[in-house]
Amino acid sequence: MRRIEFVCAALLLAAVVVLVGFASVARAMGSPIIWSIEVAQLLFLWLCIFAIDLALQDERHFGIGLLVDNLPPPARKAIGIINLGILIGLLVYLIQFAWKNMILMHPRLDGALQTPGSYFHASMVVGFALMIRTLVVKFFHAVRAKANP
Repeated sequence: MRRIEFVCAALLLAAVVVLVGFASVARAMGSPIIWSIEVAQLLFLWLCIFAIDLALQDERHFGIGLLVDNLPPPARKAIGIINLGILIGLLVYLIQFAWKNMILMHPRLDGALQTPGSYFHASMVVGFALMIRTLVVKFFHAVRAKANP
């Protein structure tokens, strides 16, 4: 799954760069592409979703470790497991609202292309699902791992 996410993120990044570049050239030539901004925003939104999960998998998210870094390894492990459990619970709770919001936004048409709003809001559902999967894997690895100093 990680490779698929990385390929999707790379393709989305390339698509955003090509689209913005093409739209810039078209605008400079006096023939702007009206829909380019909304498509670039949609692609960038989905790129962010994949990038967030990839960063979470590599533990490259922002965090404050001042308190936890000064605890003994068993306490650090326990707090890490509790933290993962809370995050999983929160995301499971929030995904139901993201799903309802996506369904609710489907009739709303956005921009010049009249794109259904659910295309934008579906990114939250997919993002939460990816993060839940990542955190569940991390949770089970943390439970099975020894507390390292």
